[in-house]
Amino acid sequence: MAKFRAVFAVLLVALLSACASLPPQTARVDTHAIAPSDSTRLGAVFTPQEQKHPDQTAFYLLPDGVDALLGRIVLAEAADRTLDLQYYIWHDDLTGKHLADAVLHAADRGVRVRVLLDDLGTNGDDQVLLALASHPNIQIRLFNPVANRRFKTLGMAMEFRRVNRRMHNKSMIADNEAAIIGGRNIGDEYFGASNDVSFGDLDVLTHGAVVPRISTAFDEFWNSDAAYPIESLTGHSAEPGALAVYRERLNAFVASQRDTPYLTQAAQRYTDMMKLRDIDVAWGKATLLYDDPAKITRSPDDSSGHLLTQFTSLSVEPSHQMLIVSPYFVPGKKGVEWLRKETGRGVRVTVLTNSLAATDVAAVHAGYQRYRKDLLDAGVHLYELKPAASEDSKGKKSMLGSSKASLHAKTYVFDKSSIFIGSMNLDPRSITLNTEIGVYCQSDALASEVVDGLVPKLDLIAWRLEERTDANGTKHIVWIDTDASGKETELDEPDVSGLKRVGIWFLGLLPIESEL
Repeated sequence: MAKFRAVFAVLLVALLSACASLPPQTARVDTHAIAPSDSTRLGAVFTPQEQKHPDQTAFYLLPDGVDALLGRIVLAEAADRTLDLQYYIWHDDLTGKHLADAVLHAADRGVRVRVLLDDLGTNGDDQVLLALASHPNIQIRLFNPVANRRFKTLGMAMEFRRVNRRMHNKSMIADNEAAIIGGRNIGDEYFGASNDVSFGDLDVLTHGAVVPRISTAFDEFWNSDAAYPIESLTGHSAEPGALAVYRERLNAFVASQRDTPYLTQAAQRYTDMMKLRDIDVAWGKATLLYDDPAKITRSPDDSSGHLLTQFTSLSVEPSHQMLIVSPYFVPGKKGVEWLRKETGRGVRVTVLTNSLAATDVAAVHAGYQRYRKDLLDAGVHLYELKPAASEDSKGKKSMLGSSKASLHAKTYVFDKSSIFIGSMNLDPRSITLNTEIGVYCQSDALASEVVDGLVPKLDLIAWRLEERTDANGTKHIVWIDTDASGKETELDEPDVSGLKRVGIWFLGLLPIESEL
């Protein structure tokens, strides 16, 4: 009888999940960005500078995790009218809570807050989201959500074909005056606050001509058919007093963390980040590139509305060098041939990606490793990040993280004259399945800052891959480890166990490249 009950329970759950469906969007109200105004604090700071650079955009790189968090908190605190936030992941951890606290305080001041989260990436607590959405100035929507909220994991399996398509975008916009866009999600590992792993990442703080375009992109996703208010998904609003309970817990947490080493360091640098008027920006032309939100409803083979299609139309053709930084790098045959064509034209192509020891997604590495030989044969200078990255001369964490480092930045530089910074990896998932966003910046200063800050360090922070011939005349790939004195040591897939290598080899046999 007990066995029968267990089987019956499983079948019942499966039936409930199968019957779940998304609610109609008839009651949802579309909203849009408010026009920028020099009457806001941000407008008063930035408008005089922008008038000196008409039709141009200001760029300020945020390679350091602490500065990247502070930049977001400063925008939240400086906003007078609107805050729009769009993220794939938002963890309920130290940095996630502190940004939530800043956003909640902005709403208390009367700022209209719109938060759009990917339902699977964030996997947030519906009750917490409901509590926040009960604030009269906060709206929360989930993108392409699982219909069954009670049995969400099972619902994901039942709706796999639909929910396999995700919103990977990352952006934050304040008063339609300033924005932060790049590779970072919201969580301790992205801002140098995790003891387990530190993602080397890159964002750009921007103001000027491109910001209203970023707001337009947000509006398209916010008002798309795939964006559901949290209340309509759960079928009810928050319980009375839920926001007060959440606020009390949040305030207690923030107070308890005030004297921690991470927040002490952040507090010391907060004043400098607050001086938005004085930050040293680079000016140039910016083009916003992003996937149409309806991409998730179309066949992966349909490239209409794709970010990569938009980029291709720009006809960017470097003549000297190209730097590709992509943590998840699965170029495919077409990508290899594209890079072979570039090297054939005399372009020096350098690729930095994660090593097997540094990656956090083993399956993607399995897809990448089958192209290593072809990339080297094509003349690509291939580097794989070591799981331990150095600090700069001032002891400040570099763009590539700290002691337990993993690459997460998605950055592409062309001839030290233009650069793309955003959320898009060079892999099939970013290109064909998920939605992505990024900004293409035509700025010698910005592109040079990235190249000059990274390329000279590559041999120290990463293993250089080469093909060499052994004593038997057999060609094989070696990993070159270069120490501070310049001494080179040949290695074989360093810092990983034999068991892990076997596991990656097995994953490489599976026909899953289109999902990576």
